[in-house]
Amino acid sequence: MNHPVAVRAKRFSSKILDEARFFRSWVENPLKTGAVSPSGPALSKLMASEAEPQRAGAILELGPGTGVVTKALVDRGIDANRLIALEYNDDFCTLLRRRFPGLAVVQGDAYALKQTLEGAEDGSLASIISSLPLFTRPPAERRELLLQALELLEPGAPFIQFSYALVPPVPAEPGLFTVERSPWVLMNLPPARVWVYRKA
Repeated sequence: MNHPVAVRAKRFSSKILDEARFFRSWVENPLKTGAVSPSGPALSKLMASEAEPQRAGAILELGPGTGVVTKALVDRGIDANRLIALEYNDDFCTLLRRRFPGLAVVQGDAYALKQTLEGAEDGSLASIISSLPLFTRPPAERRELLLQALELLEPGAPFIQFSYALVPPVPAEPGLFTVERSPWVLMNLPPARVWVYRKA
């Protein structure tokens, strides 16, 4: 087997294993995993493109799973040492540490964000990228998570969230925070869009 074929085979095998891990996690706890497979490359790349590494501070990823968006951030040129991955699933935490040496992996509950990231200062983060299944939670819990996230972000910095829904996970509140939406990412299965929140 020549080298390019071996590389493609390894990537395909890794992708199949990730799909299996994700599906198993979803079967075991569908409300925490939220999707049956990881985000596709087009969606991951779009989410990573919305991060703002020119700002000071770390970039926080919520619910990184198997690391597809993490990889898109690293492929964009953002050093893994600058990223913080907050993941609930123990198996995914182990996988992330193995795949991204230098990545700070925190195991905990993103819906208790400020408590989980105890010691993180308000205004200290450059961007937050979330793959959390927000629509599995009540509207009040989604809003509370977003408000905590916006406090941790540098003023004007983005909170980036994807969903498969027609409406935003949290509606904009004029004077408090805004939300912008991307076009549909049709290359993703199912099609998804990205929502970018900013403190007003």
